[in-house]
Amino acid sequence: MDTDDELRIDAPHRELLDQILDKWSLSVLNELCDRPCRFNELRRAIPQVTQKSLTTTLRRLERNGVIEREVVSTRPVAVRYQITPLGKTLRPPIDVLLAWASRNMPAIERARERFEEHEEQ
Repeated sequence: MDTDDELRIDAPHRELLDQILDKWSLSVLNELCDRPCRFNELRRAIPQVTQKSLTTTLRRLERNGVIEREVVSTRPVAVRYQITPLGKTLRPPIDVLLAWASRNMPAIERARERFEEHEEQ
């Protein structure tokens, strides 16, 4: 497969990138990079996420091998989530994207303002 085919918008990795780079996934991964967390710890750390969205995000990340779910035999039984070795490899490329956004935010804001002004005319 040549590089052009790998970067096509409908390539199989596109779904994976959509799932890993969405708003809640990035927030969850950011929390789990620091330490394993229980579900309610994640809810408190990311107060804007709904219970349903957090559950969906955790399942999607687990399905992709980025995090793992561990049932802790306590009373009551608890579930703890932690990032996998595969998940840890996401940190460098995500940091590069965040640095790019930070570096280019002034230019992006100017482009948005120009766009909005043009749309209003």
